[in-house]
Amino acid sequence: MIMQTIDNFNFAGKKAFVRVDFNVPLDENFNITDSTRIHAGTPTLKKILSDGGSVIITSHLGRPKGVVNSKYSLKHILAYVSKSLGVDVQFAGDCVGEEARQKAAALKPGEALLLENLRFHAEEEGKPVGLADDASEEEKKTAKKNVRESQKVFTETLASYADVYVNDAFGTAHRAHASTALIADYFDADHKMFGFLMEREINAVDKILKDIVRPFTAIMGGSKVSSKIEIIENLLDKVDNLIITGGMTYTFTKAAGGRIGNSICEDDKLELAGELVCKAREKGVNLVLAVDAKIADRFGNDAKTDCTDVDKIPDGWEGLDIGPKTEAIYAEVIKSSKTILWNGPTGVFEFENFTHGSRSVGEAIVEATKNGAFSLVGGGDSVACVNKFGLADGVSYVSTGGGALLEAIEGKVLPGIKAIRGC
Repeated sequence: MIMQTIDNFNFAGKKAFVRVDFNVPLDENFNITDSTRIHAGTPTLKKILSDGGSVIITSHLGRPKGVVNSKYSLKHILAYVSKSLGVDVQFAGDCVGEEARQKAAALKPGEALLLENLRFHAEEEGKPVGLADDASEEEKKTAKKNVRESQKVFTETLASYADVYVNDAFGTAHRAHASTALIADYFDADHKMFGFLMEREINAVDKILKDIVRPFTAIMGGSKVSSKIEIIENLLDKVDNLIITGGMTYTFTKAAGGRIGNSICEDDKLELAGELVCKAREKGVNLVLAVDAKIADRFGNDAKTDCTDVDKIPDGWEGLDIGPKTEAIYAEVIKSSKTILWNGPTGVFEFENFTHGSRSVGEAIVEATKNGAFSLVGGGDSVACVNKFGLADGVSYVSTGGGALLEAIEGKVLPGIKAIRGC
C-alpha cells in the first residue's frame, strides 16, 4: 500500500494541523532534559514552512488527565521549539476557544502556532473526568456517553483550523484520541498524511515484521513477563533467536527450578514462563536465557557485588545485571544476526555499576550493524541505553515510540496509522 506522506505535497498557502509528540522530560525549573522528540519532529514542520505553508503545532505533555495544570503547559517548551524551527512560534493558551481560532485564522505563510496541551481537555482522550470511584454503572455509562458527544465537537473544532492534517506523532499512534485518529475523518484522503518521522517509524517496523533478513534476533528485556507476553508470543512466530533478559530472567530461572535469592520474580507467572519455553522449542526458536548474573546484597549502586550462576543466587542477594558468560553468549548470537530488535536493558542500567551487560549488548548490535544487519532499538529504557553509551549512531534506527512500538510489534493495527492508511 502506498503511504500518504508529506514528501510530494506542496503546502504553499495551506494551513497544516500537525500532531507531534513533544512530550519531553522537564526538570524542576521546566528546562528540557532530553530534546530528542522535538528534534525528531522538526524536519516535518520545517518542510511545511519552507513550502510556504503555515503550521498549527499540537501535542500533549505529561498526564494532566483532562485538568488544566501549569506544570504540564506547553509554554515551557515554546522558546525551544522556536529556536529549533528558526521562527518566532506564536502560542495560544488553549487548544480550543476564541484565542486559538483567531490565531489559527490569522496565520500567514511561513508562520507557526503552538496550541496549549491537548490533554487539558478530557475530550482529547475521551475519558470522563471527576467520576467518583463508587459511581454506579449507570453513572459511568452516562459519563462516557457525554464525553463522547463533547469529543466530537472538540475534534471538529481542531479540524476547522486547517486545510491539511499531518500526523507525525508515532509515540501516540496506539491511542485512538481526538488528535491522533478521530480528526483524520474531517480531511479528504489527499489532505491527511504522515510526517517524516511517522514515515521512518512505520518503515522501520515494517522491515522488522515484514521484510526480515535472517537470522532474526529479538532481545526482550524488562522486569515483568506479564507486560511482554503478547510481544513474546508474536515474536515466536517470526524470530530465529529470542534473548529474554532483564528482570524477566529470574521468573524463567525459578520456573526451571533455580535459586534466585531476592531477585525480582512474578511467582504467578512461573507456569507461563514454562509454557513459553515449550512453545519456543516447538517452533524451533533458539530461546537464549542468562547463565550467570551480577548480583548485589541490596538494591543500590554502591551495594556489595559478586558474580554467580543465575540459578544459584544466595538468599539475601539479588540479580541486577547479567554476568560475563552471558554477555559472551548474547554477543555471539547478536553478531551472527542480520535483523535485530532490542527492547529492554539487561539490568538496572541506571546504576553505573550495573551497566556493563546492557552496554555489551549495545556494542554487539553496533558491530552487527556495521556488518550489514538491520537493527531497531525501541522502548524508553533501550533508547536511554544507546544514548547513555553513545551508541545511537551505530544502529540502523532508534524508535521514538514506547507503547506504540510494542503494540506494533505485537501485530496490532495502530489507530493513528489506520486513520490515514485505512487499514
